[in-house]
Amino acid sequence: MTAATDPALLDELLRLASRVACDAGERAAAGRRDGIEISSKSSVTDLVTPHDRAAEHVIVSALSAARPDDAIVGEEGTNQSGRSGVSWYVDPIDGTTNFVYGLPSWATSVAAGDASGMLVGAVFVPALDELFCAARGRGATLNGRPIHASETGALDLALVATGFGYTPERRRHQAGIVAHLLGQVRDLRRLGAAAVDLCYVAAGRVDAYFEDHLNVWDVAAGELIAREAGCVTSDFSGGPPTPRQIVAANPALHAGVLGLLAAAGDTPTRVETQA
Repeated sequence: MTAATDPALLDELLRLASRVACDAGERAAAGRRDGIEISSKSSVTDLVTPHDRAAEHVIVSALSAARPDDAIVGEEGTNQSGRSGVSWYVDPIDGTTNFVYGLPSWATSVAAGDASGMLVGAVFVPALDELFCAARGRGATLNGRPIHASETGALDLALVATGFGYTPERRRHQAGIVAHLLGQVRDLRRLGAAAVDLCYVAAGRVDAYFEDHLNVWDVAAGELIAREAGCVTSDFSGGPPTPRQIVAANPALHAGVLGLLAAAGDTPTRVETQA
């Protein structure tokens, strides 16, 4: 019996994901209050702090102790193989720039999946004390209460979230898409953390979200939470969502958002050539 068909195992995975996300997020928040050192990774705007690495260590240590046969992949370098068929995807601080600047939109994101996709996901936003959770086939919750996508049906009334990459070339391309969309929707929001954006679509706080050139740990938990809350998720062409391209929207808006992206002339392969 697999995690997808074993209710007890699914419960175990969801409890574990929620616990380690909250524990690491709270420790990161406490560490932030004591001071911060900053360095960069892929570019000068791609920030990392000792708290990112410490939070990942907290999560990985707890997951390894509880489930030693599972694989674990983390943003800050963890890459442990496993033999159970369950893999964990960890973003200890999604939205590190927000974390550094003292803005509230950062989160700790933890997901577990199998060969068929994500099984459970937990996204904890320490500054707001909000825990978003989902398990495959069970719906999504915020602090234990069910959440659902919005019912906005008109594109011109849709509040849409997005994010930008770390290189100037990619940002210029993404800015062109945003410039096209601004005249077609109610407004746009750029919160700076993909996991938070996806959870906000799930909770109906925004009506749609799109972004490209992310990593699996950015979207693993949030995409499941959005989908379990009733959102439709895909890539920019309507195929399965991937870290490279993800769209999440309520069912009434999804096709329209894809149409706007197509009309904006999105060509992510061109950006990869420039980057």
